[in-house]
Amino acid sequence: MNPATILPDALPEVPPAQRRRGRLQLILILAVVIAPMILASAMYQWRFWVPETRSYHGELIGNGQSRADLGIAAATETRWQLLVTVPQTCDSACKELVFLARQIHIGLNRDVSRASHALAVAQPLAADYDAQLQREYPQLTRYPLELDAYGKTAGEAKDAQLWLVDPHGNLVLRYDATSKGKEILNDLRHLLKISQIG
Repeated sequence: MNPATILPDALPEVPPAQRRRGRLQLILILAVVIAPMILASAMYQWRFWVPETRSYHGELIGNGQSRADLGIAAATETRWQLLVTVPQTCDSACKELVFLARQIHIGLNRDVSRASHALAVAQPLAADYDAQLQREYPQLTRYPLELDAYGKTAGEAKDAQLWLVDPHGNLVLRYDATSKGKEILNDLRHLLKISQIG
């Protein structure tokens, strides 16, 4: 028996024009999916078409540095954190930032449970200020600060700094003692609003 008579009829041949149209549609679908990713990667790599305006007030830390890179290895906080770091003695600017961090934390109102405030110092605090913190700042978390690691991350910053830290311990924004509390509060509120963590 002839094998050709047993096999079913072959599929009809697709006309060349229809085949070209199908290939073109496939290429267009791939281009719509892949082109934006290539464009976004190029914009990031070569910094073109990046908007000059910004909606935050501090210095953006976008290089993946963490609280541990600051020299704070013992931290286990899993909420957003207002962290004040003091590489030298805690002077009036340092005390102002500690007070500001607490006020911003209180200013979060219904989101107050999503954040905390902390102080990391390299040198012991003066006895009277230490007693004041224990008395008036009962929720303030305290950490030791390793100066070698801090210098590599914070650079030339010798004064007290305030950092916004995400729940994973990543540094997000940095402020110095001249920063305005309302601006920091607005930045933190915005981060809490868009954040899916903490």
